[in-house]
Amino acid sequence: MIQQATFEAEIKSYKHKQNAAVKLIKIVSDLWFNHTIELIFFRNQMVDRRVSQILNLHEESKELSVEPISIFATLQVAETIQNLKLSPSRIDIGKLALKIREQDIDDDQLLYFIKNELISAKEHKSFEPRDVVLYGFGRIGRLLARELITKAGAGHQLRLRAIVTRDQVNQKTLFKRAALLQNDSIHGEFEGTVTIDEEKGALVINGATVYIISAKSPEEIDYTQFNIHNALIIDNTGAFRDDEELARHLVSKGASQVLLTAPGKGIPNIVYGVNTDMIDTENNMIFSAASCTTNAISPVLDVIHSRIGISQGHIETIHSYTNDQNLVDNMHKKSRRGRAAALNMVITETGAGSAVSKVLPELAGKLTSNAIRVPVPNGSLAILNLQLKKKISLDEVNALIREASLDGHLIEQIKFSNNDELVSSDIVGTTAASVYDAPATIVSPDGKNAVLYVWYDNEYGYTHQVMRLARHVAGVRRYTYY
Repeated sequence: MIQQATFEAEIKSYKHKQNAAVKLIKIVSDLWFNHTIELIFFRNQMVDRRVSQILNLHEESKELSVEPISIFATLQVAETIQNLKLSPSRIDIGKLALKIREQDIDDDQLLYFIKNELISAKEHKSFEPRDVVLYGFGRIGRLLARELITKAGAGHQLRLRAIVTRDQVNQKTLFKRAALLQNDSIHGEFEGTVTIDEEKGALVINGATVYIISAKSPEEIDYTQFNIHNALIIDNTGAFRDDEELARHLVSKGASQVLLTAPGKGIPNIVYGVNTDMIDTENNMIFSAASCTTNAISPVLDVIHSRIGISQGHIETIHSYTNDQNLVDNMHKKSRRGRAAALNMVITETGAGSAVSKVLPELAGKLTSNAIRVPVPNGSLAILNLQLKKKISLDEVNALIREASLDGHLIEQIKFSNNDELVSSDIVGTTAASVYDAPATIVSPDGKNAVLYVWYDNEYGYTHQVMRLARHVAGVRRYTYY
């Protein structure tokens, strides 16, 4: 009898949590789609999340706190925010709920506390939305399209207006492009609608018309014919890599800025959150978002070097196979990459070590690097073997990274994981640039050498870094509370 009563009580308790999650989802959707206010939970997206996903995020918050943040606590925070008149914002209600718990804020003080924490959201200046064109529609291009549409909100930020490809625009190609956008073997089905408009030569994504423009070169495009003006061109083709080649985009009518989703020569290479302050959007029109690996390792290296100091080190990346490798053994211009990607571990070169020096100049000449491509389609790992300038313990290293993941300028970039069972497939879908694996960390007995393991979703995590940088260079900088 006691066991039955306990079981029923547990089911009833969980139903209460489910109902709270439903209410929270409604508030999250209303604030985002109608007011361009994005609520997140410890940097995790909440828009278009299911009830089970919301509850799992709350349970996983025990990695960052003594006990999980309650769904009822975040619902209370969200309800309070809904009643405030805020400018377009990005607000971490997980961190807010944690602060409220730590400072023992009662219900009578709650409104005043939240108003005080978010005071800048009322004072934040408005901005003009910006048109975006995706030049290329490969792996990163399609993920960017998903995120740009999902993050369109009330249309007050970045607006995806066109996609440039090299093939002819007809019913067949439009259907294939739509199918690739709708379905993804790694990231699953797009949680939105995609149809084709053959007459306009466009995809209609969540109700928004996105033109498909066929062009052999950037110079031949006139974006103003599609009513696209002052556009940010995000080049994800990999075909143009230096300032002269990328400047060809600016010849196009209606284009005003270019962002490259690869390392670039002769242009600023930016890892958002690490060296964002070097961006001069007044005098520079072309920028690079660096590589996925550089985005993954730079935040952690920044924390370690600024707090401890790095004498020298080696970076070994265990990287998922990529489209440039062969599916079966065949000729390839680079050594070893000709062998079947899904059957072999392949040693190859990476520019990650030297690329870091463009982002963190003080580490120039101190890092070597190499890479091993492995038979997984996504989810990679960087092993940082570092000689340190100061002695430090294992607990101190982990505490430094944990602190950086909770507070400061790198909290979007670093996710701290204390999960002993973490594997590469768990990383897929992570929005952070780096997932720091605390249980795997090694520190030598003398405290002068550390081996750090940093996971990263080389597609999805990198895409979010590109999005963050795109918003910054485009000038649609929302008030952000973390």
